[in-house]
Amino acid sequence: MMSKSLTIAIAKAKCPRCREGNMFPVSPFSYRKLTVIHSRCAVCDADLIPEPGFYDGAMYISYAFSVALMVTSLVAINVLVAKPELWMYLSTVVGLTILLMPAMLRYSKTLYQYGVGKLKYRGF
Repeated sequence: MMSKSLTIAIAKAKCPRCREGNMFPVSPFSYRKLTVIHSRCAVCDADLIPEPGFYDGAMYISYAFSVALMVTSLVAINVLVAKPELWMYLSTVVGLTILLMPAMLRYSKTLYQYGVGKLKYRGF
């Protein structure tokens, strides 16, 4: 069987062990069920929630995403607008945060599971 790409598995929020099963019941870009994650992988039966509060550490990754989004937005506004006003900064940061919140939350959990979780890839 062919090995599945780590990058594609993370981008599609797949199980770290088999890289086939979904970690989330809905798309990473959906506003429904923002914090829900499957307890077990439907393909390989891996435990995706190893202990209560496991994903609390993903808040650090989510925070880094938020900071990167804010810094990028502020730099872009300063470059693109000659004399930016406060409302431009606020509306851009708040709007982008609301728009990208589902993806940031889901990908922070996915990256945390791949980085800190004990599940290692098995090419069945």
